[in-house]
Amino acid sequence: MRKIAEAILSLLRRIVRPFIRKGAPRPSGKVLDTDLYMKGVEMFLMEGKDVEMTPKGFSMLPFIKGDRDSVVLTRPARPLEVGDIVLARVGQRYIMHRVFSVEGENLTLMGDGNIAGTENCSSSDVIGLVREIHKESGKVVLPGKAAFWRRLLPFRRYILAIYKRVIL
Repeated sequence: MRKIAEAILSLLRRIVRPFIRKGAPRPSGKVLDTDLYMKGVEMFLMEGKDVEMTPKGFSMLPFIKGDRDSVVLTRPARPLEVGDIVLARVGQRYIMHRVFSVEGENLTLMGDGNIAGTENCSSSDVIGLVREIHKESGKVVLPGKAAFWRRLLPFRRYILAIYKRVIL
């Protein structure tokens, strides 16, 4: 009887395993205020430490999946360029978006998953620069500048609609 039970458990594990998210953060059961958490992230980055965090939301699709992928942030050591993915404080909010344009110290940010709407901030509002993207599969990706994706802005609405219905 025990061998039959072990065989059934083994079979169930093989069936269920592909559906288990690998590398996904496990909920700790504790809730931390977002503002407090982000101030901690900012503090570590100011000390020169890299920080790994899991972004929320869909604004960086298809390159970063919220609540699934994680990113490694570092303090910017060079001038920011168009295409960089940054974590910035905009008003009372923290956002992780791509630099859409640079005019002196002024930056325009836009999420890859957004079809309209931008945020404006100065380079001093940038807390961190995305150095690595850790995909849900365990693969580590270095962020590119997404020049082709930025040129597809007029077509993003359709591309993202298909992506969300078919791939997500």
